[in-house]
Amino acid sequence: MLNPTDEALGRGRGGFSTKVHLACDGRGRPLSVLVTGGQCNEAPQLEAVLDGVRVARPAGTPGRPRKRPHRLLADRAYAHDSCRALLRRRGIPHAIPERRDQKERRRKRGGRPPSFDAEAYRGRNVVERCVNRLKQWRAVATRYEKRAANYRAVVVIASLMIWLTA
Repeated sequence: MLNPTDEALGRGRGGFSTKVHLACDGRGRPLSVLVTGGQCNEAPQLEAVLDGVRVARPAGTPGRPRKRPHRLLADRAYAHDSCRALLRRRGIPHAIPERRDQKERRRKRGGRPPSFDAEAYRGRNVVERCVNRLKQWRAVATRYEKRAANYRAVVVIASLMIWLTA
């Protein structure tokens, strides 16, 4: 989870803020949830989010839960080289668009752009819809909890309700 002294409250211009990092399946159901302060970058949190993914095997099929997704669709916040290296190391195919500054820097040095499947990237709206479904819960949209563990519990309960109604 988090350091006990870190309550996932980040300072911003509008006051305190919190980010919810999540992974969801193809039907928009949350698989893994992580809560950080609002000023934290997304890229360093990718490994922790992926570590939380556990998908049970179909009934009657022996074996451990699956931990590796078929494909990862992410926005430009995860376009860092360390994220791409992590996904390559784990053997996870991904569709992450390249940031403009990365394109400009590569033009100066030359080189091949990272692979990007625009057709698969169209499915990323499922993640946005998952976030919107979570934010329909007032306690998730407006953080009332003082402790990060309590807020994460609220997000997990909202995720369970999404699973039960899906």
